[in-house]
Amino acid sequence: SDMDLTQSEWEADGTLDCISMALTCTFNRWGTLLAVGCNDGRIVIWDFLTRGIAKIISAHIHPVCSLCWSRDGHKLVSASTDNIVSQWDVLSGDCDQRFRFPSPILKVQYHPRDQNRVLVCPMKSAPVMLTLSDSKHVVLPVDDDSDLNVVASFDRRGEYIYTGNAKGKILVLKTDTQDLVASFRVTTGTSNTTAIKSIEFARKGSCFLINTADRIIRVYDGREILTCGRDGEPEPMQKLQDLVNRTPWKKCCFSGDGEYIVAGSARQHALYIWEKSIGNLVKILHGTRGELLLDVAWHPVRPIIASISSGVVSIWAQNQVENWSAFAPDFKELDENVEYEERESEFDIEDEDKSEPEQTGADAAEDEEVDVTSVDPIAAFCSSDEELEDSRALLYLPIAPEVEDPEENPYGPPPDAVPAALPDDALGPDRKRPSSSDGPQAPKKKPKTTNIELQGVPSDEVHPLLGVKGDGKSKKKQAGRPKGSKGKDKDSPFKPKLYKGDRGALPLEGAAKGKVTPELGQPLAGKEVLKLFKT
Repeated sequence: SDMDLTQSEWEADGTLDCISMALTCTFNRWGTLLAVGCNDGRIVIWDFLTRGIAKIISAHIHPVCSLCWSRDGHKLVSASTDNIVSQWDVLSGDCDQRFRFPSPILKVQYHPRDQNRVLVCPMKSAPVMLTLSDSKHVVLPVDDDSDLNVVASFDRRGEYIYTGNAKGKILVLKTDTQDLVASFRVTTGTSNTTAIKSIEFARKGSCFLINTADRIIRVYDGREILTCGRDGEPEPMQKLQDLVNRTPWKKCCFSGDGEYIVAGSARQHALYIWEKSIGNLVKILHGTRGELLLDVAWHPVRPIIASISSGVVSIWAQNQVENWSAFAPDFKELDENVEYEERESEFDIEDEDKSEPEQTGADAAEDEEVDVTSVDPIAAFCSSDEELEDSRALLYLPIAPEVEDPEENPYGPPPDAVPAALPDDALGPDRKRPSSSDGPQAPKKKPKTTNIELQGVPSDEVHPLLGVKGDGKSKKKQAGRPKGSKGKDKDSPFKPKLYKGDRGALPLEGAAKGKVTPELGQPLAGKEVLKLFKT
C-alpha cells in the first residue's frame, strides 16, 4: 500500500486547522476520518477525503491527551488531563459512559477485536483493563510494585497485552486470563537497563517496536518473543537511532503495511522514516524550525503522515508527479536513451518463438462471464486472518446540507444554543450541529460515571502535558502567571503551564503573562483561542 518510499519525494501537504490547539490525533481503521484531541477538551473529527471538519464533540473540560477509535469506527474513547476516560458515540456525539481515575491517564486503547474492553495506562499505576458493559476493571499484574511507570499495549489481535516498565522489563500477558506467557529485559550493552517509553504494534504482520529512554527504537517479532517464553533473550530485528544528533523520540509508529517506521523527534518538528526490513533511514521530513512535535500518526492504507506541533496538524504526503503524455499502450516510456536490442524473431514474417497455448488462453478468457454485481472486500481494509469487511463499519459521517437562511430553518437549535466558540466560516456544514453535545438545549440522559479506585496510587500527580511536579522549568513559568490565578489553577483548563517543555517557547507564554487574565478562569471560546495563538 505504501509504494516505494525511497523513490518518491515527500512534502508537506497542508495543515488542518482545528480552531483550537491540537494535542493528539488518530486515524480510524480505514483512514477515512481523523480524530484530533484539543487543548480546550474538544474532539474534532476530520473527513480525510474532503479535508473538512465532519464533527466536533465537546468532550472534556480539560485538554484531551489520548484518543482511540473502536474497530467498527462507531465509538471513540478519550482521556483528558483531569483523569477522566470517556466513551463517545461518533454519530450522535453523545457520551456513553465515563470513568474517573485517581491519577492522570497516559494512554487509552480499545481491544483491537473486542470493543467492550479498553486498556488504560494511568500514571504511577499498573495498567487497568476496563470492561465497558459492566463498568468493571482489572488491574494488570506488573513486575515490580515499587516501580509503576508502566506503559502497555494490546498486540495486533488483542490476544496478548505487552507491558513495559522503567527498568526495561517487558511482560507479555494473556489478555483473557492475565497470565504471564513471556518476558524479557531491554538492555543497553551488557547489563544497563533503560526505561520503556512506548510499545507500538504494526497493523499487519507480527512486528512491534519499543521506544526506550536510551534513544534507540528496537523492532521485535512478536512470534519470537512468545517462543522465547519467560525471561527470554530475544534479539531485536532492528535497532533504529539517530547517531548524529542522538535524538530522543517523542512518538513512533509503523506505516499501514508495517514495512516502514516513522519516529518524531522530541527536540524539533522532524520526522525520520526507516525501512523496517533493512533498517536504513529513508527520509527525514523537517517541519517549521523551533516547533516541538507532540504526536505522529501514519494513514492506515496510504503513504500519508499526520503530525502535530504547536497545536496544528500537518499532513505529509508523497509528491505525485502527473504525466499527461499519451502513448499507444504497448509503448514504453524511457527516462534516458537506451540501446535497443532486437529480439531474434522481431522481423520474421511468422514468429516461430510464439508459444501456442497463449492464444487459446486469450480466447478462453473472452468467453468468460465477467461478474459485475458482487463486490469483493478491499484487501487493504481486511486483516490477514479475516475474509470479510465489517458491514457495520462507520467510514464517513453524514453531513447535513448548508441552509442559506438560518432563520427559516425549523430544525436547527435556537440561535442562542450555537456555541460562540465556532467562527462562522470555519465549520461550514456543521455550523448548527456542534451544539449537539454542547449544552442545555436537549435533555440528555447523563452518562454513567464510574470511579476507579486504585490502591496506593498518588492522587496529586500532574499530567506530563501540564508540566512535571517539582521541575525547574515549570517553576520558572509559574513566576509569570497572572496574580490571583494560582488557586484557581488546578481547575482551569487553560493554564500557561500546559505549554511547558513539550511546547517550547510558544506565543501563548507571553500572552499568559497577564495579557489574558480574565479568560484564564473559564474555558476560552474558539475565536479567542485563535486570536491568542495568532499574537
